[in-house]
Formats: sequence, structure tokens, C-alpha cells
Amino acid sequence: MLRAIRLSHFRSHRSLSLEGDGRPVALCGPNGAGKTNILEAISMLSPGRGLRRAAAENLIRRPEAIGWKITALIETGGDAHEIVTAVTAPGERRTVEIDGKSAPQSALGALAPMLWLTPAMDRLWAEGPGERRRFLDRITLNFDPGHGERTLAYERAMRERNRLLVDRAPDPGWLTALEAQMAAAGAAIARARAEAVARLSAVQHGAEGVFPRAILSLEGVAEAGFLQALSAGTPPDELAAEVALAEALARGRRADAAAGRTLAGPHRSDLVAVHEAKGVEAKLASTGEQKALLIALILATTRALAAERGAPPLLLLDEIAAHLDDTRRAALYDEIVAIGADVWMTGTGPELFDALGPRGRLVTLGET
Repeated sequence: MLRAIRLSHFRSHRSLSLEGDGRPVALCGPNGAGKTNILEAISMLSPGRGLRRAAAENLIRRPEAIGWKITALIETGGDAHEIVTAVTAPGERRTVEIDGKSAPQSALGALAPMLWLTPAMDRLWAEGPGERRRFLDRITLNFDPGHGERTLAYERAMRERNRLLVDRAPDPGWLTALEAQMAAAGAAIARARAEAVARLSAVQHGAEGVFPRAILSLEGVAEAGFLQALSAGTPPDELAAEVALAEALARGRRADAAAGRTLAGPHRSDLVAVHEAKGVEAKLASTGEQKALLIALILATTRALAAERGAPPLLLLDEIAAHLDDTRRAALYDEIVAIGADVWMTGTGPELFDALGPRGRLVTLGET
């Protein structure tokens, strides 16, 4: 639970302090009030580049350009932890401290599970697979905090392999070593993704409500195989998947060299969703149905994490209510209150949160 957050020279905010009391927080104000900037600051309490995927330097308030700092108090498992993340000056790297001690970004994943929805994600099902992989990996990271480190290890080895492949006479031994690293990390990535999808499928089973259930599947040889094994109650064979990926990479060297990139592996996998009631793939559904499916998956993830970890994740919902009808808006608020989720939302007007009533806390912001 986010108990308090303080911003210094972050985006449009020279200085800002907010507190949470366990109720959903609705940030209201006109465009330009810095509502989304607050959600972005909260998202920096998790590993990675936050909900806008912005470079750390781009988060610095202008024209001062003296760096930025976020200080937060997070309560988890009955314990309170202070998180400080900052960039001290333009060109410097982002730092993280937990309870006064330097820590890697990966440590944030275990301390502050987090999910978000932004208007830019409304076309997730209609866009290319890259955004869906990022969406799935964010969900997976909440179930398995080590997922981020494995993904980074895989990508580092892949970049080095791609660089070697363009050489006229690459060292076969070094290529084999890099492919072994990719295969080990890639098989673990695929398994973690499949396990996350299996959890979401299980928690949606039998669920009723105004948000549609999604039939989920994974495109990718390893992921699809793992998901099939999990669905059948069979332990996934990660070693076999690792060997198969290493062999595929070795066979593909010539084609990969010609293409200038690696053509096989979990970096090319995809998440597929089908609107269960209508039997329509999400990418072919209406805009409203696509958003409803997305909200349904976020709620399913929240329920699954609450059941598995004993507490729901932190949810950041940017302009979530603007394009929902009254029924779905009220249902969303009922759901997040029932789950007990720590939610921070934005909206231009307080009327968007009427159905939340005293169950939530309204914070009004002026232009910054």
C-alpha cells in the first residue's frame, strides 16, 4: 500500500506531497494539472522506465534541470519501507534506495507489485505484438520478480549474438556460448509467461460481471507448449525447451545473419485474447470491447495476486472512467473496492467518480 509519496522537480511538479489512507484515490483536475505525471512518478517505484517508458532524463522538470527525486512510503506485509529513487543531474543514472540502502531496480518488483492502464494502451489488441509482450511481461513480473532480470539477460546476449553474426567470420564457440545463455533465459521467460497466463485463465473461470472473460493463449513454441502442459496438469519440461531453443538458434545463424536480427525466440512471442461470450478475437472486437477485455485482465491479475501474495498490487488507472458507461464505471469501482486494491486514478471531473462515493478519496489539482 502506498502510504505517502513526495515529488521534487519531477515533470511538471516542482514539489508535491500526497498521502494514501487505503481507499482508492481519484486525482481530478483540468488537462495540464499534472495528474498523469503523478501516476508516472508512482510507476517509477517499480522496475523499468515507468508507464510512459520515458528516459530518466526526460522526467526532469524544466527549466531548472537539476534532477528529480521521488520519496515514498510503502507498506507491505505489515512492514513499512521507504523507497527513494532519483536522478541527481542531467546525464546521471537513476538510483534506488530502500530503507536507506542502495538497491537494484529489480528489488522494487518484490516490494511494490504494480499494474497500470493508460489511454495509450486502449489499442493494445490492435497494435503489433511488442506492446502485448510488454503488457504480459509486466503482469508476469508481479508473479515472478526475477522475470525482469531474465529478460534483460536474454536481450543482452541476443544483442551480442546479433553483433557477432554480421562479422564475416564469427567465433562459433562464442556464438554457442551466447546461444546457451539465450536458451536458458528464454526457456525460463517462456515458462514464467505461461504460468502467468494459466493463473489469469484460472481466476477468470466462472467469474461473472459486466467485464467480459477472455480466452487467453500464447503464440510462441515454448510458451504454447508450457501453457498446454499446465492446462493438462503436466509439469512443464523447461530443460527440453532450453535444448530446443539452443538448437533452433544454432540452425538459424545464416538466416539471422541475413536478416540482421534473431528470428526465433521469446522476443517474438505474442499474447492472444478471444472475447469468450462472442467468440471474437480481441483485435477484431469493437474499441469498447477491447478496452473492457483489457480492464477484465487487469482485474483478474489483481485478484490472482491478492490470492497468491495475500495483498493486491498497486493499480494506476489513467483516465480510466472517461470512456466507460455508467454501468461499467460503477462495476469497476465495486470490483476494486471488493478486492481491496490500492488504486490511484485520474479524471478531469469529480462527476466521473460519483459512483465511488465515500469509498474513495477525491484529490483536486490545479494547473501546474
